[in-house]
Amino acid sequence: MTAEPESMRLVNPDPAQPPLDDAARATIKALAAQQHAAGTVLMQVINFVGGQVEDGLKLLPGAQLARIESAASAALRQSYDLAGQSRRGAMAGLAASESGHRALAMISGALGGMGGLPTALAELPVATTVIFRSVQSVAEAHGEDPKSEETRLQCLQVFGAGGPGTGDDGIDTSFIGARLTLTGPALNKLLARIAPRFASVIGQKLAGQAVPVLGAAAGAGTNYAFMDYYTRIARVHFGLRKLARTHGEEAVLTAFHAELARLRRPAIRR
Repeated sequence: MTAEPESMRLVNPDPAQPPLDDAARATIKALAAQQHAAGTVLMQVINFVGGQVEDGLKLLPGAQLARIESAASAALRQSYDLAGQSRRGAMAGLAASESGHRALAMISGALGGMGGLPTALAELPVATTVIFRSVQSVAEAHGEDPKSEETRLQCLQVFGAGGPGTGDDGIDTSFIGARLTLTGPALNKLLARIAPRFASVIGQKLAGQAVPVLGAAAGAGTNYAFMDYYTRIARVHFGLRKLARTHGEEAVLTAFHAELARLRRPAIRR
C-alpha cells in the first residue's frame, strides 16, 4: 500500500470525535451532581465539628494566619514529591482503598488536634499526602498513570478547587484537556496559584483543631470531610478528562457547564 499523499492527508484529516451520546450525557449529569453535592457535605461536617465556616478563621491568632498559606504550599509540594514514589509499604494495603484513605486521614487529624494549632500545622502535610494519594487513585481508576508527572500535576489542580465559604467552590475546567509538562518554574507557578485556594479551605480545618484535645475530634471529623470533598472533586475532574479524550473538550465542558447552570451552581472560573 502506497503512502497517502500529503494533499490527501489535508483533505482527509483525522476522523472527528464522536458527538456526545446518551451515556456520555448521563455521565456528565452525574458529574455535575457530584460537584453540587461535594460542598454541601463539607459544610455539614465542618459546621458539626466547629461552628460556621465564615467564622472559623476568626478562631486563629492573627499572627498564625500568615503561616497557613506557606504551610499549604509546603504540604502540596511534599505531597506532589511523595506521589511519584512507590505506594508499597506497611500501610499500602490499608491505603489502597478509599475507606483506607479515610481511616488514615481521620487518625492523622485526631493526632494533629491533640496539641492544638502547633500539632495541627505539623499534621497538615500528612493529611494532605493521604488526600493526594486518594486523588491519585481516582486518576488511576479513570485510565491515567498515577505516577506520571502529567497526572500528578492534574492531581494538584484538584486542590485548586475552592470550598464552601470561599466564594470559589468549583473545579478549574480550563485545565481539563491540558497536557501539563513539568519544569521547576512551572511547578512553582502552579503552586503559587493553587496554594491560596487550598489555604482558604484548610483554614477551617486548622480553626477546628486550634483547641487542644477538643481539636482531636474536630481534626478527625474535618479530615474525613476534606477527604470526601477532594475525592468527589477528583472524580469530577478526571471523569471530565476521560470523556474529553473520547468526545472532545469543548463538547464535554459545554454540556457540563449547562448542567451546573441547571443546578444553579456558581459559574466555573476559566
